[in-house]
Amino acid sequence: MSYAAIHPDWEKPASNMVDGYSLEMTAKEMDHLREAAPLIRPNTPIAVTFLPGEEMEDRIAATKLVRELGFEPMPHLSARRLESAEVLENLLKRVTEEAGVKRVFMIAGDPPEPEGPYEDTMQIIESGLLEKYGIEAAGIGGHPEGHPNVSKADLWVWMERKIAALRERGITPLIVTQFAFDDEAILNWIKEMRERGIDAPVRIGVPGPAGIKRLIGFAKRCGVGASANVMKKYGVSLTNLIGKAGPDKLIDSLEQGLTPEHGRVRLHFYPFGSLKASADWINEYHAKHS
Repeated sequence: MSYAAIHPDWEKPASNMVDGYSLEMTAKEMDHLREAAPLIRPNTPIAVTFLPGEEMEDRIAATKLVRELGFEPMPHLSARRLESAEVLENLLKRVTEEAGVKRVFMIAGDPPEPEGPYEDTMQIIESGLLEKYGIEAAGIGGHPEGHPNVSKADLWVWMERKIAALRERGITPLIVTQFAFDDEAILNWIKEMRERGIDAPVRIGVPGPAGIKRLIGFAKRCGVGASANVMKKYGVSLTNLIGKAGPDKLIDSLEQGLTPEHGRVRLHFYPFGSLKASADWINEYHAKHS
């Protein structure tokens, strides 16, 4: 399998865990991206989220800025937040023409009822619009700790269906996981995936450095497990919420636990509003482990 459609550098062996990382930003963080840009490696994939309360023009502007600053834009498509097929087509047309987008990431989205014709990401794939606008790689979600609204068995079924549907259309699939704190859960999930014959490449979602209260707040909102035992492994005590925490222990544990049977994986950082802090942390980690 060729990984070049995901990113030109993916084929290169990683010297340490943070090589070939990707980042995430919101449409409101363009100034933050400008500030962090000198610290981020050229061609780094940067996902632009599709959040409520953001204007489409801002999402497109952020995607264009990612390209202008020398990075690889990967805009999100939130199925249930797309009001019409025309909105989806216009978004794809503009980001491919104006920002040279070749990669997208798809999620179903949070609304209990769709705001338009798309209930899930499979319907976006089946629309034919991804291949019409030259999308070469598409990310789908992975859930090492499960999903509050979908059974574990159904998660595997839908993952296999989406991967097959993308490949039928000549699009390379990529799995990007929700951020998690539990190295054991992540490693077991990837192992099970490979045992099921799912060979798509994986980006493991990890939290960037952030205040402890902020980390736990994001975890609760996203349905991520943050039990006392898990957070202790991550290096955080729930009885002391003062200060900041970084993913050092988590990434060290992942590096020790990953084996050839897990396949090639890379990291995807969720900066929680602080791109510069995440870029600083990545560079420091790389320097210490080179």
